[in-house]
Amino acid sequence: MSEDLDQFSVASVYAELLSRAPENKMEPRMQPMVEAMDLLGEPNRTAPVIHITGTNGKTSTARMIEAGLLAHDLRVGRYTSPHLTSVTERICLDGQPVDDGTFVRIWDEVRPFISLVDAKLADRGEVPLTYFECVTILAFAVFADAPVDVMVLEVGLGGITDATNVADGSVSVVTPISLDHTDLLGDDERDIALEKSGIIKSDGFLISAAQVPAAADVLLAEARAKNVPYRFEGVEFGVESRVPGVGGQQLTVSGLAGRYPDILLPLHGAHQAQNFAVAVAALEAFIGGGDHELNIENLRLAAENISAPGRLETLRTGPSIVVDAAHNPAGITASAQALKESFGLSRLVLVVGILQDKDAREMLTALYKEYEGLVEDICFTQSTSPRAIPAGQLGTLALEVGYAEQDIYVTERLDDAIDWAVGRADEADPGLIGGVLITGSITLVGEARTLLGAPEGT
Repeated sequence: MSEDLDQFSVASVYAELLSRAPENKMEPRMQPMVEAMDLLGEPNRTAPVIHITGTNGKTSTARMIEAGLLAHDLRVGRYTSPHLTSVTERICLDGQPVDDGTFVRIWDEVRPFISLVDAKLADRGEVPLTYFECVTILAFAVFADAPVDVMVLEVGLGGITDATNVADGSVSVVTPISLDHTDLLGDDERDIALEKSGIIKSDGFLISAAQVPAAADVLLAEARAKNVPYRFEGVEFGVESRVPGVGGQQLTVSGLAGRYPDILLPLHGAHQAQNFAVAVAALEAFIGGGDHELNIENLRLAAENISAPGRLETLRTGPSIVVDAAHNPAGITASAQALKESFGLSRLVLVVGILQDKDAREMLTALYKEYEGLVEDICFTQSTSPRAIPAGQLGTLALEVGYAEQDIYVTERLDDAIDWAVGRADEADPGLIGGVLITGSITLVGEARTLLGAPEGT
């Protein structure tokens, strides 16, 4: 009975959060977060922070860093977004979503302080605290209540005025920067890097993935201006070798202070190997200031326990049904290369749904290019998100990109889309290995996981 009440209470809190400005309507401001932290006794300063920004790979990298910290017997609070199934997935303690009772209890404790900040905002003629600001406040309060030894925080959008930036990162991590949210962050990699460089703090340490030159120049200039040490993938650290295999890949990583051979990473693709190398460098920077080698057995244990729900995740076999949360052109390209490398499929049926704030044309172009010769059938559908592009609109756009009309199926219902795709995959010629890939947005992947009975995205 109590479990049912907790579930209902979490749903009630979630409904209350959703009544605020939606997640994609973030306010470019920091003062309300500063005021909330002051009222709550600065929970953002109760533990050191590893702060992660970038365009792709943030959540996977956060999970990898978390696993490494746990393997070193540290208590970890991880904050990532968005979630796949339950809002509690965003706030994790020691690798597991915060329990429902704690989620509701801490929300009840911070709600009066949130109301005080809302009142101040109303007096100034500003909008109330947004959905993302409120969940971020809740995360800091949960971590302070635990308490945790270290917080791993993923930026929601950008960096300079992201709600998470009320914390000062001991280590700032930047995953690969590419074009996404250009309406908010800028039209090129330099402008986007300027926004994301805002998480670099004066007493911190910058760890960056390999970047295009324009982005690398911005990050390097900011690190030098703040007089912080910096290390870039491909210069001071990186993947020395990798061998794809069934269920993942074997890596050798050259870190800042050590060489780490024979790491078994249960994730697919060069992009996940890159994310792991970045995570290793971040761990070295945090645990030993970049000068001390990590314990190899701890690192191997960490790798064994890494998961990435919704990232090239196989939910069923016969035919294989794979979900991947790639939601921009660079993500589509990286996951396509990994799928072709590791899954051994000779016929693939796509199920695609995209949100309105994404570059749908470029995403469809990337799908068309990457899966040429492998994909004959594609279904366009939509999640229940109000931000979803109507399935019919995607179908029309696909014709403009180059897909043949006879290869396109359009349905608003995801369950119908999956049934159709499985049917088409089953019709593969004898000798061909058919599969289904569901991709295009995190909301679509989350709903597919629910329909197919996958566990919560822990």
